[in-house]
Amino acid sequence: MKLHFDTRLAEGYKSASQIARVLTENWMGTNVYCPNCGCKPINKAPNNRPVQDFLCSQCDEQFELKSKNGKSTGKMVNDGAYQTMIERIQADDNPNFFFLSYRKADYSVQQLMLVPKHFMTTDMIVRRKPLPETAKRAGWVGCTINIGRLPESGKILLINQARIVEPEQVHEQWNANLFLRKQKTASKGWLLAIMRCIERLPEKFDLRQIYEFEKQLAVQFPENNHIKDKIRQQLQILRDQNVIEFSARGQYRKITI
Repeated sequence: MKLHFDTRLAEGYKSASQIARVLTENWMGTNVYCPNCGCKPINKAPNNRPVQDFLCSQCDEQFELKSKNGKSTGKMVNDGAYQTMIERIQADDNPNFFFLSYRKADYSVQQLMLVPKHFMTTDMIVRRKPLPETAKRAGWVGCTINIGRLPESGKILLINQARIVEPEQVHEQWNANLFLRKQKTASKGWLLAIMRCIERLPEKFDLRQIYEFEKQLAVQFPENNHIKDKIRQQLQILRDQNVIEFSARGQYRKITI
């Protein structure tokens, strides 16, 4: 995997956004493998497909690419039309997301982060204000992706600090949480929230410690009046999926988180 773009491809382009698009899409299509089956390269999708840039010809996984100049993705990523993004995330064939960060000074890749589609939820998509009447696309509503809502297990690094992560490690992380694909949207939001809470606890923790997040979860899920019951339910699901284990009554240990 090369860590520099082929800048010759940008010759003749003047727009900074066009140059970035040409270079990043070419680099992805040349260097990146499918995290699900390992097939390389992944293929550029046909033009004008909303929220879909690449396809795996072997297992049909879909990928959307977001790129920016910088060292890392950060917590917030600007994106396109709000309603289009919401519809794609809710669709049965929703895409996985690649977030590519590069250094413009030498067009070198600094970070490539994958967010599997089973970690994407609609509450991560933040609606922006409509463009004013004076704008060329008056009334158009864009969005921002809030990466900060993700548990760390939902951020799979293929490249970090300009260093390549071993594909075996990437594949292992990809497989660890595939059970989330079988969860309904409402259940998945709760599971991801509890996973984030568990990440902040030591390897061995108890029910009292996880209950300390009750107020935080009540704000995130205001329609639920039985937060502690919901917490225990999610812990049971995570135990059944070998993400955590019950070591004794009210006692837990992390396995994959």
